[in-house]
This record gives sequence, C-alpha cells and structure tokens, in this order.
Amino acid sequence: MTSTTGQTRFTFQARDGRDIVAYRWMPSGPPRGLVQLTHGMGEHVLRYDAVARALTEAGFLVVGQDHRGHGASAASDADLGQLGKDGWSELVNDIHVLAGLVRAEHPDRPLVLVAHSMGSFAAQQYLLDHSDEISGVALTGTGLLDLIEPTLDLDQPLELAMFNAPFAPARTDFDWLSRDEAQVDAYVADPRTGFGLDNDGVRAMFAAARPLADQQRLAEIRSDLPVYLGVGEQDPVNGQLVLVNAMVERYRAAGLTDITLHTYPGARHEVFNETNRAEVVADLLAWLDRLVPRT
Repeated sequence: MTSTTGQTRFTFQARDGRDIVAYRWMPSGPPRGLVQLTHGMGEHVLRYDAVARALTEAGFLVVGQDHRGHGASAASDADLGQLGKDGWSELVNDIHVLAGLVRAEHPDRPLVLVAHSMGSFAAQQYLLDHSDEISGVALTGTGLLDLIEPTLDLDQPLELAMFNAPFAPARTDFDWLSRDEAQVDAYVADPRTGFGLDNDGVRAMFAAARPLADQQRLAEIRSDLPVYLGVGEQDPVNGQLVLVNAMVERYRAAGLTDITLHTYPGARHEVFNETNRAEVVADLLAWLDRLVPRT
C-alpha cells in the first residue's frame, strides 16, 4: 500500500483472482458517507483527483479503482484496453467487490456510486442486481448503449476519436471531451488515456447492455433508488441529450421515482473537466447533501 497527501493506493483481488489497483481519499474526520468513483473508457481514476478531494472536503470517504485494462491495473502499456472475452462481466463484478470492501470497513455509512461514461454503462448493469446495496447512483457522460449499438460495427475496434466528428475541424482528436483546451491537452499528453477497447470487450459490453431495454429487468431496481444524471448538452455520447432523455423515460416507466437530471448548455462529455466544472461539482454535492445530510 502506498500513499500521497490525502490519497492512498491499494490493491484488491477480483473474483477471478486478478489484482485490481484502487485508491482511497480520506476526509479529515470520521466520514459522513462513502463515494465510489467509477471511471470511463481509455482513462484512469486518478483523473478524478479534484472531484475526490472536493468530496473529502465535504466529509465523504472516496474510493475508486482503475478498471482492468486501464491505468495501474493494466499489466503493461500493451494491456491497455484489453478486456478479453470475459473481461466486461468481470469489470462489473469488480465494482461490486470494491463496494463490498468499503461497506465492510464502514458498515454504518451510506455508499453512493458516482460513475462516468463507460463506468456509467457498467453501473447501469450493476444496478440490475445490486441496487439494494447502495444509497444512490450518479451517472455522468451517460446514455443508452443499446440505442448506440445499431450505429456501430462491433467487429471493428472502438476508437474514441470517432466521437470528435461533430466538432470538425478540430484542434485535437479529443475536443469532444471538453471546451477547456488545457484539460484536453492534459488528456492528450497522458500516456494512459485515449485508447478504446479490444473487440471482445466491446462486443461483451454491448451484449450486456441489451437487458437494459427490458422493462421487467429494469423493474428489479428498487423504485426508491435516488438516480442523478449530469450531462453536457453537446456530448456526442448522449446524442445531444436524445439518449439520456430516453434513459429517464425508461427508468420512470420501470417505476423509479427519484430521478434528478442536470443538463449543462454547451458542455461536452467530461462535465467534471468542463469550463463550468465548479457548477457541476456543486450540483453533485447538493444532491449528495439530500441523500446524506450534514450533521
């Protein structure tokens, strides 16, 4: 276990025996609640350090793992983006394992999942079986994968730069992430960002998303689960809100009664790295204050 100021790195064992690297951010006093961060495709959880620190300042203990095939959980640079045939289901299981570990350490504290992009797709699947184990879920950069699938050739590699098309001519291949050029440049300069998934991982991810179109399966999510959606109106992943509005409609039709939607005009995919990120974090904290009141 290693640590830096306010942050500790540790490793836990996944269900299939693989070592997964995770991080813990501690508040200055006893935690009022627990937040588990779940990052997106082609990145790593340390990109959420500023968000984690804002949460610890508000009294939350924060944990988050580098997904298998990502960040420090990748065995080497050649392993980046490599999930394999069973990797997607194990990635979703990893969320459950880490949630169980942090809940065991603090059984009297509520746990909220905050998940972005690919992490939000994994979280949507996690909810089908485990909604009773958390006190709320916040999804950013999200949408409905089953509605995206018909537009893709799943036999071809999934390259993240394809989402840049609405912003052509563009300064970089990743202008779709944020209006903040400094944040985009930091992403481009990071050697552990910018990659897609292997073909087996992509196919497994989309196949696992199909049950999310089944209202009977969605109805297995507890109806009073607080769900928060924070998205940019110019995010190509949600089709300029089409795919997130459809998600809200599905959840409501399945009986969920506590859904909060925040849309940010002009914002793109990474709302936590946008020019209005202070507003985005403040909105998330206000929602968390309702779920886990300050004492």
